[in-house]
Amino acid sequence: MPRPTTTSGLPSGWLTRCYLLRAADGVAGTTVMYAVPLIILTTTGSVALTGLAFLLEWLPRLLTMVGAGPLVDRHRPERVFAYVCALRTLAAVATGIALLLGDGNAASPVVMGFGVLSGMLTEVSFLTMESLGAHASRHAAARAHGVQTVLVGIDQSALLAGPLLGGVLLLAGPTVLLTVLAALSLLAAVGARGLPATLRAAGSLPKRSSTPWAGLATGCRVIAARPALAWLVASMTTCGLISGVLHVSAPITLTTRFEVSTATAGTVWSTATVPSLLAIAAAHKAIDRYGLWATGLAGAASLSVAALTAALAPSALLYGVALAVLLCGEGVLSVVLRTARARLIPPAVFASTLAVTLLAILAPFPLAGAIIAVLPPDQIPRLVLTCVLLQVAVTALGFRGLWHHRSAYADANTFPSPTRSAETPLRDAA
Repeated sequence: MPRPTTTSGLPSGWLTRCYLLRAADGVAGTTVMYAVPLIILTTTGSVALTGLAFLLEWLPRLLTMVGAGPLVDRHRPERVFAYVCALRTLAAVATGIALLLGDGNAASPVVMGFGVLSGMLTEVSFLTMESLGAHASRHAAARAHGVQTVLVGIDQSALLAGPLLGGVLLLAGPTVLLTVLAALSLLAAVGARGLPATLRAAGSLPKRSSTPWAGLATGCRVIAARPALAWLVASMTTCGLISGVLHVSAPITLTTRFEVSTATAGTVWSTATVPSLLAIAAAHKAIDRYGLWATGLAGAASLSVAALTAALAPSALLYGVALAVLLCGEGVLSVVLRTARARLIPPAVFASTLAVTLLAILAPFPLAGAIIAVLPPDQIPRLVLTCVLLQVAVTALGFRGLWHHRSAYADANTFPSPTRSAETPLRDAA
C-alpha cells in the first residue's frame, strides 16, 4: 500500500486517526455482511433463506441512505460516526444475549434482524468516513488519488479480514463473533469521540437540505448538472450488479457446486482479496501516468473478464482466481470513482449527493439477493453471463461519455475549494 499522502491545513494526526477508525469500522461491517448469510446457510441449509438474508441485509441499507446523507451534511461526520458505532455495539450485545437465552428456532429471525440493523448503521458510518476522506482529498489537491488509494486499500483489507474473521469465529459460535464485533464497534466509537472537528458545523448549511427528500433532490440535481458524474454512476451501477451477484452466490457456489466447507469458503474469498491490495497500489501509479479515464477502463475490463471466468470456472481454484481478478478490478475502479467523485461533488452537499450515487451503485446488491433466492443454484452461471453482457454494454457507453467530459474530473483544479461558501455549490447544482 502506498504511503499516506500529506495534506495541508489539517490537524496533525487527523488523517492517520481517520484511517484507523475506517479500518475498525470496515472490518466490523464486512464481517457482518459475510457472516449473516453464512450463519443462515449453516443453521438452515437453505439457499433460498441465504438469498433472502442477503436481500434483507441490503435493502434497508439503501433506504437508510435517503436520510443519512442530509444527516451527515448537517452534523459533523465524526460525531455521527461515534453515535452509529455505539449503536452497533449495543445491537451486537443485545443479539448475543438473545441467542444465548433463546431457543434454536429463534436464531434465524434474530440474526436476520441484527443483519438489517447493522447494515443500516454501516451505511451511515460509511457516509461519514467518505465525507472525511473527501475533505482530506480536497486538501491534497493533485495528490487526492493518494488519499483515496489508502482508503480503498483499507476497505480491501477489511474485505480480506472480514470473511476470514467471520469464518473462524463462527467455528467458536455466533456469540463469540458478536462479542468481537461489539469490541470493534466500541473501539471505533471511543476513537471518534476525540477526533478534532474539521468540517462545517450544522448551522452553516442551507435549510433546504434538512429533510431526507430535500437532500435526495439536491443530490439528483448535482448529478444532473455534472454529466461526468452521471456517466460514472451509470457505469459503476452495472459493475455493482456483477459484484452483488458474485458476493451473494460465492458461498453457495463454493459449498454446493465445488463442495468445500464453510470455513474454506471464507478462506477462498479472503485469499482472493490479497492481490487486490497490489492492484490498488498499482492504480495509484497508473493514475499518475495514464490518468483516471484509462485506469478506470482497465479496471472495468478486468472485472468483466473475471466475472466471465467465474461463470465458466470448472474448479474451485480457477473460481478463486476469478474472484481475485474481480476484486482487483473493483479496487482500481473504487480509486477512480472516489477520486473523481471528490472532485465533482460540492463539499457542502457531499454526503447528500454521495447518498444518491451509492443508492444507484448499491441497488443491485438486494436485487442480486432476490434473484439468487428464487434461482436454482445450477442457473447461477447463466445469471453471471447475462450480467457480464449488460455490464460491457453500459460500461462502453459510460466510458465514452466520460471521455467527452474528462476535463471535469481530470484536472486537480476542479476540486471545489474548502473555503467556498455553502450556498454557492447549491446554486451551481440547481
